[in-house]
Amino acid sequence: MSVLHTLARAEAVAARRAVPAATVRHCHLADRPLVLVPLTTAGEAGAPLGAMIGTDRDAPELLVVPQPLDRELRFGFFAGLAAALLRALEQYTDEVEIEPATRTREETELCADALQMVVPNSAAVEYVRLVGRSTRFLRTVEDPDAPHPVPVPVPLLGRWLTHYAERSRTPGSGLLLAMTDLLTRHWATGQSAMEDQHLGALLGWIDPPPGSDGPTAAARAQTGRARDGLLLSPPAGPATDPVFDNRVLAPAQARYDKARGAAERAAAETAIRDLVASQLRPTWDDMWRGLDLLRSLPEAAHVEERWKRDRWSFTGHRDRVRAGEPPQPKRDDAITAAQKLAGRETAQARLSAQEALDDPLAMAARRLSGEAFTGTVVEVEMTMSEGRRPMPRPVLTLTTGDLPQAEPGAKAYRALADAKSAQTAELVEVVELVEVRETGGGSEGGSGNEARAGNGSGSSDEAGCGSEPGSGNGSGSRWCVRVKLTGGMGSGRTPREGSVPAPGDTVTFTLFEHDPRSGPALPDAELTPWTHGGPPGADPAPTAPDPVTAEDFL
Repeated sequence: MSVLHTLARAEAVAARRAVPAATVRHCHLADRPLVLVPLTTAGEAGAPLGAMIGTDRDAPELLVVPQPLDRELRFGFFAGLAAALLRALEQYTDEVEIEPATRTREETELCADALQMVVPNSAAVEYVRLVGRSTRFLRTVEDPDAPHPVPVPVPLLGRWLTHYAERSRTPGSGLLLAMTDLLTRHWATGQSAMEDQHLGALLGWIDPPPGSDGPTAAARAQTGRARDGLLLSPPAGPATDPVFDNRVLAPAQARYDKARGAAERAAAETAIRDLVASQLRPTWDDMWRGLDLLRSLPEAAHVEERWKRDRWSFTGHRDRVRAGEPPQPKRDDAITAAQKLAGRETAQARLSAQEALDDPLAMAARRLSGEAFTGTVVEVEMTMSEGRRPMPRPVLTLTTGDLPQAEPGAKAYRALADAKSAQTAELVEVVELVEVRETGGGSEGGSGNEARAGNGSGSSDEAGCGSEPGSGNGSGSRWCVRVKLTGGMGSGRTPREGSVPAPGDTVTFTLFEHDPRSGPALPDAELTPWTHGGPPGADPAPTAPDPVTAEDFL
């Protein structure tokens, strides 16, 4: 948690209302996302109780398991879930656009859009992963030798849910989103991170009812109960309220188990459906309320780029399913695991950089930590590189209140409006400007500033910095920073127009790359070294134990 985020939480406590933690929306939101609100049976993580799913806020589809301990009813629930999910997926799998060929890729198809799933919280994301893992290997009724066959769509449901759950581990991905994570990224509340996982309480801080405030609305959502003892705002799933389980659900399921006639059982099932719906509907409404709040923010500039990566992932899995490839393995081999880890590390670095470039609040946190600095250009000295073909290497002198946490010679980067990549630069020196006030009598020079060596050496006159003190980094210090531009100016002897800032311009340099690259390529799976288990399938058969003899004692 950054210092600025901690400050935002303190401000939320003082204001008794959530404060913005972002000025733009850092995630893609589909026009018709698939909202899923699951519930599980208490004490049985793999036994679903019900779910509300759909893309229409006014017409959700309700799936209920009257008796979660009944295997046939459980897989009937999964079949209904598969029908809803696959029906939504079909709207995106056939509409494609052609991506032109590049140096490393032939002309290929790319799905024009992808299905986006939104669940209430991170626990629901883990539930999606659990359902995918437990269903993708099941044998269907098409297999005559299956001892306990399941409906045909269930394994396909497991494959798609596994893909979405795995993709959600990639930072910046938007295929499977948790509403609480989205809201806490864009607003800071005055409660703990654990309390932020309660969707009703979180919305109470962000958008309290008229005449109320954040703490009051959150307390009502967390602990407020009706006359029957049930919570006014049930948990956002997949766990249920213990009072609901004991006082209401358990007696209703007991009546369902005791029912003998078809009419009696149908009535008992209808009662259970109404009870489950009463627990799901408040969260369903909160999900769409959260989406409305997020849509009120403008979309960040780099969101579309990250969503295109999700579309590539979606298209790749669609192609694997259509090609008849087997389900995802239970455990990745060493090379695949290393590739996933490296890809997620690169995605995290890319996401952090893009959020800072898109959002002044995110950039402010990087400036406060010394990873970026913003200042005003006071002088531009045109120099040339040494070598057979001299190239322009302008040296910028700027004053800033940000102290770069880097030594001279470190690389710096500046975003250009119409460039595909960042402009590279080199940090030359950093000099601290100290204000000196005259006391009585004065001196020949009057009052002014002196320069004191910071991360570099030099004086304010040598650096070209003016003598105007300003406020910065909380202590009133100002810094004179010299930066040499090393790229992004074209290939001619004269810098391209607009590539070199002029005196008086305000510029921002970062000490982190804007488009981080992944590490070196990993070997093929067939070349996995023996230190990492060797190639897949190369494990020798385990050595048989020695036969037990009469001399063995246990």
